Amino acid sequence: MGVYNRVFCPDCKKEHCVYDDYLREIQCLRCGKIIKINQAKRSFYVDYYVDGRRRREGVGSSRTLAETVLAKRKVEVAEGRFLDKKEEIKFKFNELAIEYIELHSKVNNKSWEHTDKKNVNFLLKSFSGYYLNEITPRKIEEYRAKRLKEVTPARVNRLVATLKCMFNKAKMWGRFSGDNPVTKIKMLRENNERTRFLEKEEIVKLFACCDRELLPIVIVALNTGMRLGEILGLKWQDVDMQRSMIYLYNTKNGEKREIPANSKVMVALLRIKRHPKSEYIFCLKSGRPRKHVTKLFFTALKKSGITNFHFHDLRHTFASHLVMSGVDLNTVRELLGHKSMKMTLRYSHLSPDHKKAAVDILSDRIDTFWTPELSSSKAKILDHHATTLVSDG
Repeated sequence: MGVYNRVFCPDCKKEHCVYDDYLREIQCLRCGKIIKINQAKRSFYVDYYVDGRRRREGVGSSRTLAETVLAKRKVEVAEGRFLDKKEEIKFKFNELAIEYIELHSKVNNKSWEHTDKKNVNFLLKSFSGYYLNEITPRKIEEYRAKRLKEVTPARVNRLVATLKCMFNKAKMWGRFSGDNPVTKIKMLRENNERTRFLEKEEIVKLFACCDRELLPIVIVALNTGMRLGEILGLKWQDVDMQRSMIYLYNTKNGEKREIPANSKVMVALLRIKRHPKSEYIFCLKSGRPRKHVTKLFFTALKKSGITNFHFHDLRHTFASHLVMSGVDLNTVRELLGHKSMKMTLRYSHLSPDHKKAAVDILSDRIDTFWTPELSSSKAKILDHHATTLVSDG
């Protein structure tokens, strides 16, 4: 029986139990690295035996408290009262990460490589080596505060949401018996409603700076509002050339979507040379479908001088220009594939030039009231108001 400080090697993640409270550094038994023991961030545990079986229990950062808990456990073991204590499940976060990806993400999330896998890998950087019962609300708050200095609140919320789902699955699979520590964490306030979209002049510049491979992809995005993943996943069989229709079967919300293709889209698609061994429209020389166009798109933006813009903002541009052209929001919602109008409202922004034109129209309309045909009494009233404004100014 004893009280020890638990230390992990920063390189190989091996766990070390340090019983000597005066040690300032130790050597890793696995990789040989010298591990500095942070006296300010110590985590004490107690170990004891019950019926020949070793039990370990995390206490906190106070050695005095750990010694008190150990003394209490000795009394409980001696009096036989410890047999009523429920055995705590010991399962490491590393092991849960593997099970979560294999049993949950790959089965339920079509884009698991771009979402769950990335989130879990980020979480592993901070929680690797911990048992699930050691990940407390405080540790999660500390992790969230640290990440908030590096990424947006929305990104932090996605990581915390993934962690919450992992703990729920751990309870369901019998890997964790406590309360989900993430349920006590309040999500951060987000501000994801980007208003950036391209004006007509910027669209012309972008087209001029796109190379031969990128241009048709950008044309399809700007004229259909399709997401990048939907565009890169297009197959020749998904396009009806005679009816000028594009059929999407693997959408974000899981519903089939029909998208009318205008003449610009059809011309762009017809100019693409089909790969003899690939069914995909946008594919590599090997015939495999493209996974991303990040480098190509960034180069085009740099050449055109367009800043603060992402590929997904092409979808925003598509919706915004539809609204400015007088298309009703419900039609825009159907074209974008939104289930609710709430999401569509994000794309209903009007450009400053368009707003100014609307105000100018109102000004022209008001000017028609200011005519010599006004009665003398109304003219006097207007003159009085004008004189009052000038004198007040």
